[in-house]
This record gives sequence, structure tokens and C-alpha cells, in this order.
Amino acid sequence: MVTAQELLTGLYSEQGRQNPYPWYAGLHKLGPVSAVPARAEHRTVAAVAVGYDLVDGLLRDPEWTKQPPPGWQEQEILRTFQTSMMFVNPPDHTRMRHVFSRTFTPRRLGALEPVILRVVDELLDRMADAGNAVVDFVADFAYPVPALVMAEFIGIPVAELAWYRERVEWIDEFLDVAGKTPERLAAANTAAEELRVFYRELLAHRRRVPGDDLLSGLVEALDSGEVELTEEELVSNLIVLFNASFVTTVYMFSNGMPLLLAHPETVAAMPTDDKLTAGCVDEVLRLQSPVHFLARAAPADMVLGDVPVARDDNVLIIIGAANRDPARFPDPDVFDPTRPGPPSLAFGVGLHFCLGAAVSRLEGRLALPRLFARFPELTVTETPTYSGSLFLRGIDKLLVSTGG
Repeated sequence: MVTAQELLTGLYSEQGRQNPYPWYAGLHKLGPVSAVPARAEHRTVAAVAVGYDLVDGLLRDPEWTKQPPPGWQEQEILRTFQTSMMFVNPPDHTRMRHVFSRTFTPRRLGALEPVILRVVDELLDRMADAGNAVVDFVADFAYPVPALVMAEFIGIPVAELAWYRERVEWIDEFLDVAGKTPERLAAANTAAEELRVFYRELLAHRRRVPGDDLLSGLVEALDSGEVELTEEELVSNLIVLFNASFVTTVYMFSNGMPLLLAHPETVAAMPTDDKLTAGCVDEVLRLQSPVHFLARAAPADMVLGDVPVARDDNVLIIIGAANRDPARFPDPDVFDPTRPGPPSLAFGVGLHFCLGAAVSRLEGRLALPRLFARFPELTVTETPTYSGSLFLRGIDKLLVSTGG
């Protein structure tokens, strides 16, 4: 029988990076969790978890924590991560998340709806102006929708988005499991340094000229002493929040497009069926999760399933595999927007559940029906190529014909 190590080796190959799901299916055949032999390249990874119930339990258990990488104080990008809520444990995580949870309220979410509709309609108008042309769906729609929405929500000048995106890409390349090269570390450090300067200047401007955006509200709360957050922690969280909030949504759109267009009857029904649309968004996130890999450290020596795990050893959690667990999702590779069963783990669960999940789902539910109503003959014109990352997996370029 093929071993977990052999499957992981295949997963890290170029073929595995483009289509990891056969390797995930192989890991499922070994059980919900498998031991990973001790090797130099993964010294502290003791096991790989792919079973839905096991992964769900690990992510919900606050005793299973995130471990800071060694030497994190010496690198700007790692210092940024380790002073943001996404990468730290309670009590710091609780303290920071409380500040931002106050801003992601149902009222603010409702206020975003007209912003999303306006942005979507403006982008569809531009695509229509191109006539019956081939366009890059990512550049012309999947990226600008969440980027423009989050920029307006947070308060980032639209003119800075192209500059901002380049730095986000440097960070994302470093985040990949194979991304810890000296060159990518240096680029990520540069990105973090420049983004810190960018946000410090933006916060200073909001102090002088406040507005109605998230930054203005956070500055007011910070300066009044209402919140337990330093300005440097605020900057770190803004960098990570904006990155996480729109990159995952870009990939929700780009990964979902070939999947949806393979089901023309579903696409045709979406503009007049809100329930079907919501199911399509959820099923896209299950089948093509933007985030595939997470890790959690064991709180004590234990046996997980039948795999011994020592205290502080990491378990590699594969979200993309858990979302296709045949024990929880019959015919797990089949697209079924009416599928019953548990929710996908695309946005995580527990303490680190994605703060922007509701915004991302709202963008999908509002944008996709308008896209397909406007361009019912939309087609993909060439085989898409995925980013190659095993952490954030998505299509970075997708040529489509609008059909006029």
C-alpha cells in the first residue's frame, strides 16, 4: 500500500500542485490521520489529518494551538504575523479579535451590499464594452470585486491597489509550504516593511481627516483608549486582514468559474434562485477551497486516531481533503449545490474562523447571478493553470469569452 510519505511527496510535485485531489483521496484511504516519518524538511510535523470530523475537532479545540516559527523576531514578515490575531493564540488572539469583531456587525454587512452591487455592475459594464471579446476573468472581475469592496470598507485609496496587490503576492508566495526560500523571505520582508509604512501614514491621515470607513473607526477607538490594542498591532492586523479578506474571495470566484460553467442548467437558474445561488457558493468553497493547509500543535503527548503525537508536534491539517471526505460527503468529487450534510471547512471553524467569511459569501451570492444574467453565454477559452501554491490554491489567470 502506498504510504502517507509517498502521497505527500506526490502532492508537492508539479502535478500534485495543479490537481491535489487524487493524493487527498489516497490519504483518505489510509484513514482520517496518518503518521509522517521524521525528516529534516518537516522536523516537527508528526501527522497529517484529512478526516472531516477529526479536522473539525482539532480546529474547534482551543488547546490545539498555533506555534510561532523559530527566529520569528528577526524577520519583519514573521513579526507582522505574530502580532496579528490570525497567527496567535489566546489571550492575545481574544483581545485582538474582540476589537475587529465589533466592526464586522450585521449592520456593516448590510451597508456593504449596495457597495458590492455598484462595484459588480461597473465591472460588468466594462466587460460588456469589450464586446464579444476574450478577457481575463481574474484581472477584470474576480480580483477587482473583493479588492474594491474591501478597499472602500477599510479605507484604502483605490489608486494604491495595484501597488498593494504586488506586495500581497510577495507575502502569499512566502506563505506556501514550499515558499520558505531566502529570496521569498526577503521579498515578504520588504512587502511587510513597505505595508507598515503605508498603513502608518494612512492612520495619521485619518487622524487629521476622519471618514466613515473602518480605519477611521479604529483610529478613534485606539486614541480614546477604548480598546486593548497598540498601533503596531493594529497595523499588523490590517495587513493580514486585507490580504486574507480578498485573496480567498478572488480564488472563490476564479476556482468556481470552470466548475459552475460545467453545469449550464444550474448557471441559467442562478439569476432567479437565491437559494440555489447560496448552495452554489457553498459547494464551490467545499470543492475548491482557497485555503488548503493549516497546522496545529498538540497540547500534550497523545494518540490521535492510532498515531502517536508528542507535545508541541504539529499536525498538518488539509482543509481541501477534509472537504472531500467520503465519510461525510457521498460522491465527494461531484458538484451538488443542493447537497445536504455538514458545512464546508473552507473558512475554518473555532477560534480562528475567518472574520471575513460573511463578506466573501455575500460577494459570491450577489455577484454571480448578475454575472450570469449579463453574460449567459460566458465560456472558458483555455485550460486554467492554478497558482501552484499548496497553501492558497487558486487560478491566477482565466481567459473567458463573454459571448457578446
